[in-house]
Amino acid sequence: MINNTSNTKFFVKFNFLGLLLCVLSCIGVLSYALYLQYYHDLAPCPLCIMQRYAFILVAIFCGWALFTRKRRQMIAVFCAMVSAMIGTGIAAYHIWLKSNPSISCGIDPLETALNKIYLADWLPSIFYADGLCSAEHAPILGLFIPQWSLISFVSLTSVLLLLLITALENSRRSLVSH
Repeated sequence: MINNTSNTKFFVKFNFLGLLLCVLSCIGVLSYALYLQYYHDLAPCPLCIMQRYAFILVAIFCGWALFTRKRRQMIAVFCAMVSAMIGTGIAAYHIWLKSNPSISCGIDPLETALNKIYLADWLPSIFYADGLCSAEHAPILGLFIPQWSLISFVSLTSVLLLLLITALENSRRSLVSH
């Protein structure tokens, strides 16, 4: 049987690496989105901007979880997981719209309330939606951008769920051992 000290060390290391992976993944996805926007002239649509917000929230909550412990860390991981699940829903809806070209998302990028949010005024280069959800672009490695977003969000949700289950199991073990 593994003693409680080595178990705790493993948990802390596993937790740190998992959270760091999530933060770096979100930064990578957002960096690539900005690369596509500025170097390939792909204007982000409102659904793309909503997915950016979700990635940013996941990164913020995971960053917060990196610097906290115990209950606050579990709350931060849970919030990150909920953000990733919301992003999953948005990406799935975006894919559904792309697969049904006769249906519009119904969001006019120039009239959207999304462009009136403080961050869109403060950092329009990142958060201003001026593209159309139905705009066609070339696939990247055989998949379209919303499909890559869905894969990223599902992966993030899975890692965060694993971290949350591990944290709950570790806290349960520490309660039982005391």
